[in-house]
Amino acid sequence: MTADVWLPIPPDEIEGLPEGPAYRYWNGEEDFPADPADCAFYVVPYMKPSGTGTRPLPHMRSVQVVQTLSAGIDHVEPGLARLPAGVRLCNARGVHEASTAELTLALILASLRGVPDFVRAQDRGEWLGGFRPALADRNVLVVGYGSIGAAIEDRLVPFEVARVARVARSARTTERGPVHPLTELPALLPEADVVILSTPLTEETRGLVNADFLARMKDGALLVNVARGPVVDTKALLAELESGRLTAALDVTDPEPLPPGHPLWQAPGVLVSPHAGGPTSAFLPRAERLLADQLTRFVNHEPLRNVILTTGG
Repeated sequence: MTADVWLPIPPDEIEGLPEGPAYRYWNGEEDFPADPADCAFYVVPYMKPSGTGTRPLPHMRSVQVVQTLSAGIDHVEPGLARLPAGVRLCNARGVHEASTAELTLALILASLRGVPDFVRAQDRGEWLGGFRPALADRNVLVVGYGSIGAAIEDRLVPFEVARVARVARSARTTERGPVHPLTELPALLPEADVVILSTPLTEETRGLVNADFLARMKDGALLVNVARGPVVDTKALLAELESGRLTAALDVTDPEPLPPGHPLWQAPGVLVSPHAGGPTSAFLPRAERLLADQLTRFVNHEPLRNVILTTGG
């Protein structure tokens, strides 16, 4: 029996898809393209409202693979409990590293060099001079040293930073140096001029950046969040921003989208971008290459890439 594959990108636009499956295009529309019970490989629509991607999951009795087009999987986790045992969940490692790392550097440089102030001054026709902090000679701490964290460090090096410290769930050694475990964060925070959050959202990292975390950051330090909004306690961050002790650059927020009138919009020293790390011109070609490779592996019964978990395991 031919296996159905649901894709959020029209299949005729993806070069290299293997022959065999019946490809169905579905990008979150109200009507399903076919019976979800026949779907064997489901690619979750990208950047859709909460609950969109999980809507067909309870009906997918034959699904074998759920593939996200995001690095994080928290948006699909609520639907996994109703899937049959043995379903492999894969993320999009390799798709978003370049775009997210680019935005991270843009947010750091814009915040340190005062670009938002320059834009506002330009609107007023005002020449706004003065000294600003540079990224050169700064100590940077990357919290969440996976593929995105490593891509961020690759782009930090040419800026002549003094040091990059790396933190992940567990200790390991990389070509660039040691990765510290989360348990060592309290000792590392006071040394960092820039703290970058690129960790996945898990029970361990939810609320990780709380009042104690922020209190350990040095005066004048910059917090950059390109992870997930709930990694940061918004109330605790607002207290530090309003005191003027810390600054922040946030590509993700809690709540998200940030509603009109929320205090973060007007807090001093904060730059907000609307979860723009992934959706760039670099996304589609990398996503298409990933899908062609994964589906070729699936059809040929070869090991899949980026398997995060298997249901029922």
